[in-house]
Amino acid sequence: MNRSVDSARAFLGAKAGRMPSIGFRPAGENDLEFLGTLYASTRSEELAPVPWSEEQKQAFLAQQFSLQHRYYRQTYPAADYLLVLHADEAIGRIYIAREEAAINLIDIALLPTRRGRGIGTALLGELIDEADRDARAIVLHVEPNNPARRLYARFGFRLVENRGVYEFLRREPRVAVSSG
Repeated sequence: MNRSVDSARAFLGAKAGRMPSIGFRPAGENDLEFLGTLYASTRSEELAPVPWSEEQKQAFLAQQFSLQHRYYRQTYPAADYLLVLHADEAIGRIYIAREEAAINLIDIALLPTRRGRGIGTALLGELIDEADRDARAIVLHVEPNNPARRLYARFGFRLVENRGVYEFLRREPRVAVSSG
């Protein structure tokens, strides 16, 4: 079994620091409606001032979600595309591509009613534990005004490069020092 599959299974099975009743399952074609709604919820503030009808906004968001979904699947074909579950109900998504030197946190998003409750913090903490254990960095892209930017800074992510509308962040692994 390859390292990526082993890491994915370890992440799916890990519980340290995770809230009880939070779990995962692979996202499939039957989840596209939920994933589209989740995506739209992450863009609602951004589109609020745009003078389009609700119908125009929904059409735009559906198109953008479709493009993003296709891009992720083509660019990261071996990634883990997981739904975040609370008591078997989908409440978010986390997409992770594991590479030799780094773990790429492609995307993490929760429904608005689930944000700010520590779920994302716990999931990020698990991913950091995995990265530190495997001596791999974590990389991600984030919009500068995204509230999660503060969370990433707290966890030690540093700006590598400003890439237009996104910032490219990296967190180096913390390797335990053995006493002996």
